[in-house]
Amino acid sequence: MFSSALKSFTSNISANYTISSTPSSICGAWKVYDGKKKSTGKAVSIFVFERKSLEPQAGGFGPRSSSSALKKVHEEVLARVKKESNLLARLRHPSVLELAEPIEDTRSGGLIFATEPVTASLSGLLREKDDQEKAGGVAGRPSRFVVEEADGQLRRRELEIDELEIQKGLLQVAQGLEFLHESAGLVHGNLTPESIYVNAKSDWKIAGLAFAGPPDTSDTASNIPPISLSEVLYHDPRLPRSLQLDMDYTSPDFVMDSNVSSAADMFSLGLVMLALYNSPHTSPLKTNSNISTYKKLFGTISSAPSPTNNFLSSRPLPKDLLSDVLPRLITRRPGQRMNAREFQQSRFFDNILVSSIRFLDSLPAKTPNEKSQFMKGLPKIIGQFPRSVLEKKVLPALLEETKDRDLLYLVLQNVFKIIRTLPTGRRAFTEKVVPKLRENFLATKGAATERDAAKEAGLVVVLENMELVGESCSGKEFKDDILPIIQLGLESHTHSVVDKSLGCLPTILAVLDFSTIKNEVFPVVAAVFSKTSSLGIKIRGLQAFVVLCGGSSSSKDDSGDGLDGALQASKITKTSNNAVLDKYTVQEKIVPLLKVMKTKEPAVMMAALAVFKQVGRIADSDFLATECLPILWSFSLGPLLDLQQFQEYMALIKSLSAKIENEQVRKLQELSSTSSSARNNDLMNVGSTDAFFGGNGDDVGENDFERLVLGKGGPSQSASSNMLGDSLRPQPQRSQSSQAAHPVFSWSTPASTANGTSTPNSFGQPYNSTLQATSSASSLGNFAALKPTPPPSSGFGSPMANGFGGMAPMQPSNPWSTNAMPPTTTQNYGRPANPPNQSTFSIPPPNSTSAFSQFSIAPPPSQNQSSMQSQYGKGLGRPGVQVNGTMTANPPAAKKTGLDAYESLL
Repeated sequence: MFSSALKSFTSNISANYTISSTPSSICGAWKVYDGKKKSTGKAVSIFVFERKSLEPQAGGFGPRSSSSALKKVHEEVLARVKKESNLLARLRHPSVLELAEPIEDTRSGGLIFATEPVTASLSGLLREKDDQEKAGGVAGRPSRFVVEEADGQLRRRELEIDELEIQKGLLQVAQGLEFLHESAGLVHGNLTPESIYVNAKSDWKIAGLAFAGPPDTSDTASNIPPISLSEVLYHDPRLPRSLQLDMDYTSPDFVMDSNVSSAADMFSLGLVMLALYNSPHTSPLKTNSNISTYKKLFGTISSAPSPTNNFLSSRPLPKDLLSDVLPRLITRRPGQRMNAREFQQSRFFDNILVSSIRFLDSLPAKTPNEKSQFMKGLPKIIGQFPRSVLEKKVLPALLEETKDRDLLYLVLQNVFKIIRTLPTGRRAFTEKVVPKLRENFLATKGAATERDAAKEAGLVVVLENMELVGESCSGKEFKDDILPIIQLGLESHTHSVVDKSLGCLPTILAVLDFSTIKNEVFPVVAAVFSKTSSLGIKIRGLQAFVVLCGGSSSSKDDSGDGLDGALQASKITKTSNNAVLDKYTVQEKIVPLLKVMKTKEPAVMMAALAVFKQVGRIADSDFLATECLPILWSFSLGPLLDLQQFQEYMALIKSLSAKIENEQVRKLQELSSTSSSARNNDLMNVGSTDAFFGGNGDDVGENDFERLVLGKGGPSQSASSNMLGDSLRPQPQRSQSSQAAHPVFSWSTPASTANGTSTPNSFGQPYNSTLQATSSASSLGNFAALKPTPPPSSGFGSPMANGFGGMAPMQPSNPWSTNAMPPTTTQNYGRPANPPNQSTFSIPPPNSTSAFSQFSIAPPPSQNQSSMQSQYGKGLGRPGVQVNGTMTANPPAAKKTGLDAYESLL
C-alpha cells in the first residue's frame, strides 16, 4: 500500500502535506492522491510515479541484454517524466496545470510532485462516460471518482460532459496551445485526452509535456532538447503504453513527414474532438502503436478521417464542427490547418454561453463599465448554463470579483441566483459563499470607519435573500457566520438597511434557538425600536415584536407603509399559536417599550395594536387588566385615529375585558368549589334553633344509633322541633310521670291522643305533637298575626312560665317532686343545653366570657340590665342555681299577652 510507503518518504512533500491513503484517480503511469498542506490547509493533488511500473513485461531480450538495455531505457523514461514536471514549473498559464511542489525522488526510486487540485484526466472522464452509456445512461452507475470531504466523509464527484463543457474545455485547451506555440515556443507533441486534466473548478488544463520540444523552424536558443522522432515513434513493448507516444492521436507530420511543428498539435486537437463525440470515446484511428499500420490508414481516402466519411465518427457531429472546424484541423497538409488563435475564433464557439465564459476568464482585464454591464445581463442567461458549469466555473469566477466594492451588490445578486438554481446549492453556499461574505462584511467590523455605500448596497442584497441563506445553513453556521451580518445591518445608520434587517426576523426565528433569540437578537431589535426617529423603522420594529410574540409578518414589501395606517392592521400580522419569547420578556420588556412610545401616528398606533393582540394571547389576566388595558385606552383616544381604527381598538379592549372577566369567574369558581357548600349551609343555619343555640341536629348518640340499626324499640329521647322546623337535641327523660303539659298555639297541631300518649318519632322515641312547629319555609313575617293559646292550667313548674316551649328559660324544679318539669334544650338565649354528661340537677356551666367562677355569686344587675329584665319579663332570667346543695328557684315570670308575648318569643 502506498500509505505504508509514504511513511518511509523523506521528501519535503510527504513531510509538509497530509496525503490520502487511496488514490482518487489514475492518470497514465501516475497515481493521483488528494492532499492538504499542513500549515495552511490548502488542497492539492499529489502525483506519484512508482518505479515498479517500469518492470519488464513478458518476453523481451535475454537476461544479459535485458539488464543493460532496461537500465538505459528506465533512465530515459525517468528523465522524460522529470522533464514534464520541470516544464510545468516553468510554464505559468491559466490553461496549463499549475505546479504546487516540484518533483522529488523517493527512497524507493519513484517520483512525486504536487499540483493544484484535479478531479481526473479527460481520458478517465471519457472512460466513465462509456461505462455509464453501457449501463443505460448517466444514472446507470455512480461516479468512480471519490473525494474525501473536510469532515472525513467520502463523496462521489459527479462530473458531466455536455455540449457546453466540451466547448468550454476545448476553448481552454486552445488557449493553452496558443500560449505554448506563441509564447513558450514549444510543441506539445503528445496532445491526447490522457494529457488533459480537469481541475476542481471544471477547467481543462494541459499537462503531459514529457514529449514537448521546440519546433524545427525555431531559431531561438532553448535549453529544452528537441523531439527525437526516431526514438519516440518506436514503441518499446517492455514499457507501459502510457509512458510512450500515443500514435492514435499523432499527426501524420510526425510519422510520415518527420516534421515537428505547431500544426501537429492542431491535428491532434482535432482527433481529441472526435473522441469527445465518438462512441466509444476514443480516437477514430486504431494504429496499435505501429508505424506501418498508421501509414496504411492514411494511404487511402476511405480509411483516413475526412468530411466524406464523417471523420470516422460513429455519431453525428455538430454542424459547425463538421463544416467549419474539423476540415481545417484534420487535413493532410499542415499549411491548411488553422492555428490555435483562429480556432478560438471559429463559429463553433460563437454562442452566448461560451462567450460569457470567455468574458469571465478575461474579467480582471475589463473596464469597470464593461464589468457592470456584464453583471447586469448575466442573470438573464444563468438558467441556460449547465449546473456543473455554474457551480465549478461561473460561481467561483463571480466570487473572485467580490473584492471590487463597486460591483459587490451586482455580483451578489448573480451569486444568490446561482445558489437558488443549483441542486447542491446548500453545499456550495457554505463552502464557497460564506467565507466571501465574512471577508467582505465582518473583516472590518468594529473599526471606526465612515459610511461605505457600496458595502451597504451589498449588505442589502444579502438581507433580501436571507430566506435562501437560512435554508442553506445549519443553525450553528447561521449563528456564527450570518447573525453577525444581520446585527451589522441593524446597527447601520441607513434606514433602508435597518428595515431590511428587521424584515429578516422570521427567518432568524426559524433557524436559531430560544436562548440566542432572547439574549442576542431581541436586545438589538429593542434598541433599534427605542432609538430610531424614523416612523418606518418604528413600524418595522413593531412588526418584529409581533413576530417575537408568536405572529408572523404577511407583508413582504414596504408598499402601503403610509402614515394613515388605513390597512396596516390587516396587513401586518398573521397570528400564530406559538410565542417565541417567554411570558416574562413579553410582559416586562415589550409592553414597557410600547407604554413609553410617544408618537401617535395612525400607522404606528395600528402596528402597536397588532402587538397587543399577540400580548393578549400570552400575558396573564391581571397583567392585562392593570397594564395593557390602560395603555390600550390611552392609544385608542389618539387624536389622529379615524372611526374604523378606533373601533378596532375597542374590539380588542372588549375582547381582552371579556377574557379577564371569564378568567376571574373561573378562578372564583375554582376557589369556592370546595367550601361553597359548607359556607352556604352555615349561612342558612343562622335562623335555625341548632345554629342559634349551638346545637347540632345530626348529633345522634351511640345508643340511638344502635337502636336504629338493630331495630330495638323503646323511647329513650324526646324530640321536638323549633319554629323553623329544625329538630332540637333530644334530652334524656327522668320518668314518664314527670312529663308536663306544653304550651299550645293557634297554629299547633291538635293534641296527640285522648290518653295522652305520644307518637313515636323516626328514631323510635315519643314526641309530643303539640310541639310540632311550622314548616321551615314559613316566613317570620307570617308571625305578626299569630297569638299563643294558653295551655291547660298546671301546677308548679308549668311550662307556660317559659313563654315559648324550648326557647324559654328553664324554671326551677324539685327533684323530689312527682311533677317535675320536662327537660329543656336551653337555659337562656345563646346558651346551649346541658351536655349529655351533665345531669339536669347540676348547675349548668357559666358563659365562657364570664369573669366569675362557677361557684361565685354574680353581682347585682346594672341599671340597664334591670330595665331590660323588667321590659322583657323575668321569665328570661337565669335558671335556678344550686347553692350549698339546695336549689334556689327564680320567681316565675308573669304571663305575657299580645305584643309582649310576641316580643318574648324573639
